[in-house]
Parts: sequence; structure tokens; C-alpha cells
Amino acid sequence: MTRILIILLLTSWLASCSTPDSGEVVITLMGTNDVHGQLLAAGDRGGLTAISAFVNAVRVLRNADGGAVLLIDAGDMWQGTLESNLSEGASVVEAYNALGYVAAAIGNHEFDFGPVGPAPIPVTSADDPRGALKQRAREADFPFLAANLVDLATGELVAWDNVQPSIMVEAAGVKIGIIGVMTENALTTAIAANTIGLRVTPLAGAITREARALREAGATIVVVAAHAGGQCTEFGDPTDTSSCNLHEEIFRVANALPEGLVDHIFAGHVHQGIAHTVNGISITSSYSRTVAFSRVDMIMDRSTGTLVGKTIFPPTKTEIAALYEGVELIPDPELIAIASNAASSAAAIKQEKIGIYLETPFVLTENPESALGNLYTDALLASVDADIAMHLINGGLRADLPAGDLTFGSIYEMSPFDNRITIIELTGAELRQVIAEQAHRGERRVNFSGMHVLVECAGTAMSVDMKLLSGREIQDTDTVSVALVDYLALGGDRVLASVTPDGGFVLNTDYPLARDAVVAWLRARGGSINASDFLTEDDPKWRLPNPLDSECRFVH
Repeated sequence: MTRILIILLLTSWLASCSTPDSGEVVITLMGTNDVHGQLLAAGDRGGLTAISAFVNAVRVLRNADGGAVLLIDAGDMWQGTLESNLSEGASVVEAYNALGYVAAAIGNHEFDFGPVGPAPIPVTSADDPRGALKQRAREADFPFLAANLVDLATGELVAWDNVQPSIMVEAAGVKIGIIGVMTENALTTAIAANTIGLRVTPLAGAITREARALREAGATIVVVAAHAGGQCTEFGDPTDTSSCNLHEEIFRVANALPEGLVDHIFAGHVHQGIAHTVNGISITSSYSRTVAFSRVDMIMDRSTGTLVGKTIFPPTKTEIAALYEGVELIPDPELIAIASNAASSAAAIKQEKIGIYLETPFVLTENPESALGNLYTDALLASVDADIAMHLINGGLRADLPAGDLTFGSIYEMSPFDNRITIIELTGAELRQVIAEQAHRGERRVNFSGMHVLVECAGTAMSVDMKLLSGREIQDTDTVSVALVDYLALGGDRVLASVTPDGGFVLNTDYPLARDAVVAWLRARGGSINASDFLTEDDPKWRLPNPLDSECRFVH
């Protein structure tokens, strides 16, 4: 926090001393979202090291003209790379401290590490399910923000060290309020064992409450860091929202806010780009994993202290160039040192060869029944004694497997979550209900191994036929053992919501982490494999009408 105060005091002092021709001062808001532990460059991801070069370049510009730079994150900071996960995100918080972030929203994946230590979920009654998150908050020089996260035990917003709903900062003589919120489905896209006892309230109400309080306290600009998102595909004109899906969460939230209350929203969660204005509010989002960053320049009238304009920048790619707005791009040495230390700790583990050669890449696609998705679910099923295996590929897997000698690092990047395999039992009728619901989920549909499904529609009536690989049809009265990860069994993504018993499924913790089971299966298989070996286009697991009529529903 000392570093941030020095930056803010310096920019305020420069603003008071400078005498530019213009009567305006610029407050540049720079944002990141869904960094997911990306400290170093990889492919089209510049890493936090590249982000540091752009941030420092803009600070040079604002220091020269008496303005200021505020760096804000919209959540999902640390889960996703071995460099970050080995320290349960501590290396990322260290990097954020060095970069001078002023605030960060809590995202759903901030809960992933559970208690401090190796256990991903509580094992004993003494384990704090939010232990790792709370420890990261204590280490941060900036506050974590959560204006819509309620502790059910008190009925109030969570009261953890260095976690608060909003803050007020001053930069270049301007008071700026910052609010943090998370998506309403945050707790269904987090590990349920680590979020027990929490509730997420509607975003618009929480933002309105905090924004009004900040305005009353003198805020000239109000900014929201929202771990909630949407998507736009064209960025030429911020006022043209024709390429945006305005039904998505962050746009609905923006439209629900009172006019003029909020000036800007940094969005995230869905890993898409936004640089548009909705209901008078500028909204930016910059994909994920440091592919890009967000920026909006707030133009203030010096004499009146009022906001007179904005410049909204498209998501700015982080591939290092020589210059940015005429300033040389030089990654921060402190960031390089932090990232290098984390990489050194992870290097030996990442480079370990699995003992299998990939003749082709296994590419992560939106189609759950892809070569990568099939490989993963086949490995889960082969690792345990169950009738079928089920996994949510879109979201559950995070990266391609590159061609060549397969390493543990590639497996880890593909599957960074410490989810353990468990086996549950469903009746055939319950499984049929789950499959019928999944049929309408499009790219978010689960993939499975061990059975084939035929979905047909007769008018609006849906039929669901399920056959095991043996050819035996699954009857409603059958008992089917299903291998899946604990995240799904505990209610993740509500895949099993309609069939979960009162009190939840009883989990067997004797099984390995899913990632380790996949590694063991690949080691045992050895040799070489080709993506074509795992394609099921000629004999698909899912057989669905194309398109599937939205009115076609299963009646049970």
C-alpha cells in the first residue's frame, strides 16, 4: 500500500505543479481480468511481465501531464499455472503488489485452493475453507473487493482482513470510488466445499448501494470491478453495440443501474472482449490470461473538477512492441524477478516427460466431444471402476496439449484444478434427467465416456435413449455408477442439481486427483497417440437433432 500511496501522491504533486495548455487532466484506468496465474509470456499471452511494460509506459505519460494511472483487476487472479498454483497464488499477489494495483475484485476461482496447504477442500473441522484466499488478502498491498458476498452466519457482507465492498482513492486531486462484485453464479462455478456458508446477492443492488455512498462521500468518478461478463466482437465504435449480446450478465447489470451513478465497469469471468458504452457506462474486458489489457482515459476539467469525456480503448494486445504511445516498452525488472523465481520453482516439475508422444496437437474446442475431451473422459473412466465417466470440458479443461513429447507442465496447464475423482450412483431415470437437461446446454454440455446417447423430439416431447458400450440399454430402474470430479458432485455448474439428494452426495475421497489419474493412464499407455484416434464423428457419443428445438423438453 505504501507503493500505491507514493504513486498517488506523486501524481497529485505533478498535477499541482504542471501548467499544460489544456485545462484538462487525464485519469487513466487500466484493467486486467482473469489473469489466471499468467506471470510469464506464453504464445499470445504477454504475461504480467508484459503488462508491467505497458502500465509503466502509461505512467510515464501521466506523470508528464499531471494526470494519474489506476490499475484495477476484475478477479480470477491466480488459479491456472503451475508457477502460481505451487504457492497457492502468493507469487501473483507479490506481482500485483509490485505493479501497484489499487484494488481487485474477488472472482469464483479465488476460492479454488481452499484451506492453506495441499488439501484443496477442508479435511477436518479445523480447516478454514477460505484459508488460502484470506492469506492472499492479508499479503496484498491493495484491498480485495466483494460488495455482494454475504456471510450466512451473520447475514452481513464478509468481514475478512483486507476484504471490503468498496474503497475511495484520490489521484491527481480527483476522488475515485471503486466497487467490487462477482457474478451471481460465482458459487456454482466454484468448489462448493470452499464456499459453504456464503451467498451472492444481485450485482446491480450492491453496486447501487455502494456507488451512492461513494458519491455522498465526494467521489467524482465511480468504477466497478465486476467478475461478471459479456461479449462483443467489434471494437471500432464504442457506441455501436450491435456486435454485443446485450442479454449477457454485465450488460443487464449496466442497464439496471441508475443513470449517471457509475462511470466505468471492468468486466471479466467469461474471457471475452468488451470496449463499449451501455446506459452511459463505459465497459471494458480484455479476454483472459494476459492476452490483452483494458484501458479507458477519464478526462477531467481542472477548473470544475468534473468528468467531461472518456476515451475507450479496444482490448490492447500484450505482445511486446518497441513503443506504446511513443514510450519505450520495458518490462519491470521487479516483475521479471518475481516471475523468474516462480518459474524456477516450477521448472523441474513442468519439464518432466510423461512417456508418451503426441503425433498431433489435442486442441481445446467448444465442442465437448472433441479429441481432447474424449481423451480426458476416457482416461477418467479407465482409472476407476465405474459404468460411465462424465466431465464438463468447456471450463473444466483450459489449454491444448501440444504435439511432441508430452510433459507434466502441459497436462497441468490443461487441467490446473485440484479436483478429485469420486463415484456417485444414479438411477437410470436420474441419469436420463441429467442428460435431457444437458442436451440444451450447447457448448457447455458435458462430455462422457462409457455410453452413447440418442436424443429425439416428437413435437415438443423429448425422448432420451442411453446405451452402455456393451450395447445394453440403460433402464430407469438401473443403478449406474458415474465417475466425475468432486466439483460436479458438489454442485458445480448445477450439472446434477435436479438429482442431488437432500444433504448432497457422499464423496469418496480415496480416489486420486483427476489430473494425476490422467497422467497415470497416459504413462501406462505409452508410445504415441494421434488426435484422430479419439475423434468420434463416425460414432458420436451424443446424437442430437440439429438444431435442437428449444421447445423440445423431456417429461419425466
